[in-house]
Amino acid sequence: MKQIIFIPAEGGSGEPRVAASPDTVKRLVGLGFEVVVEAGAGLSSRIIDADFAAAGAVIGKASDAGRADVVLKVRRPTDAELKGYKPGAAVLAIMDPYGNDAALADMARAGVTGFAMELMPRITRAQVMDVLSSQANLAGYQAVIDGAAEYDRALPMMMTAAGTVPAAKVFIMGVGVAGLQAIATARRLGAIVTATDVRPAVKEQVASLGAKFLAVEDEEFKAAETAGGYAKEMSREYQAKQAALTADHIAKQDIVITTALIPGRPAPKLVSAAMVASMKAGSVIVDLAVERGGNVEGAVAGKVVTTDNGVKIVGHLNVPGRVAASASLLYAKNLFAFLETMVDKAAKQIAIKRDDELVKATMLTDGGKVVHPNFAKAAEQPHVEPAAIPATVLVASASEGPARHVEPLEPAKPKVVRKKGAGAASTDGPYKHVEPPEPAKPAVRRKTAKKTVGEA
Repeated sequence: MKQIIFIPAEGGSGEPRVAASPDTVKRLVGLGFEVVVEAGAGLSSRIIDADFAAAGAVIGKASDAGRADVVLKVRRPTDAELKGYKPGAAVLAIMDPYGNDAALADMARAGVTGFAMELMPRITRAQVMDVLSSQANLAGYQAVIDGAAEYDRALPMMMTAAGTVPAAKVFIMGVGVAGLQAIATARRLGAIVTATDVRPAVKEQVASLGAKFLAVEDEEFKAAETAGGYAKEMSREYQAKQAALTADHIAKQDIVITTALIPGRPAPKLVSAAMVASMKAGSVIVDLAVERGGNVEGAVAGKVVTTDNGVKIVGHLNVPGRVAASASLLYAKNLFAFLETMVDKAAKQIAIKRDDELVKATMLTDGGKVVHPNFAKAAEQPHVEPAAIPATVLVASASEGPARHVEPLEPAKPKVVRKKGAGAASTDGPYKHVEPPEPAKPAVRRKTAKKTVGEA
């Protein structure tokens, strides 16, 4: 008898993405599974039921989850959904486990084997399963689009007979996956782009995308990276200089995009109220970390706030979901790639290899218990939300004095090494896609012919 994989509609949580695509459904059917997709599950991602059916899926209803051996979701299942799952079912989703100990305990009591896709280790074999990268990449793109929409002026410089429209100035704070894509998108739209990050190694990546890197580049900065790619503790003097430089730079920008998140902690405050007050009327700040408290003082989750001095602070929730059709296709591929590693292709059955490094890194609950070492003890105790990191920690105004340095979440990417004879780039260790810079425009040579009478 075939095992069943169920893909529910996420509409109840306001989530427009879906955990499957016609392509992944076809592949799962090819592995020997029966795939049941809840009616209407893909509509918000521009996938109609007929497309899923044509790929081999059975269009079902929510109650079909009770028969499923595997449930593929975008968001962590609710308590009501868990009551409809059969014990022993494997559930793959973006679980958001930090600070949600009670929800993890509910999953354990339901008897499901839960996997948190966002805990996927960043190793070579797991690249195609990395949901943080696939979704952050789209978030970085959408942040620029949202910022441009609120800015309601042209981004590129335009020279016309009626006058010149100056190029917009865009500042990206945090050069991770989202930040890199934000740089690339803003550059394609013709903006003048600058970016900052606490890791000196990202300077080369910023430059490769045609943007300018902002930092106090003294001797201390050049030696500010550990062997593992993390930033070293900076002196108080350096931090004060960097804070003053950043605060002065923000005041001149048209659009600022912040991307800093730290798992398990409220988002660090990068932009203080004083910095917002220093910006011009009509400027825009897009806060991609608003779901975790925000990088910007004054940001409100789910709203676009206009300050007294006319600055708009954009706090959209679930930014990848704002491009759901694209986000779903990538997320579905992430899920399929991970699930495929747990399939016994001879028996055409799910066979979870609990000693596999991917399973150990992502498994939250199993056999009625919270088994992940980072959450097993927390699930037994009441959760206390850690204090928010103040605005003076990572970026401070000059008047507030030096700030304490906080190490970034992930190591900077190693330099690209080209294989001899192949022309292909390869890296070892953490990875992120970097868009190549746009080719430079050829220089225009002026003719040297002598002018005739009346020639301009």
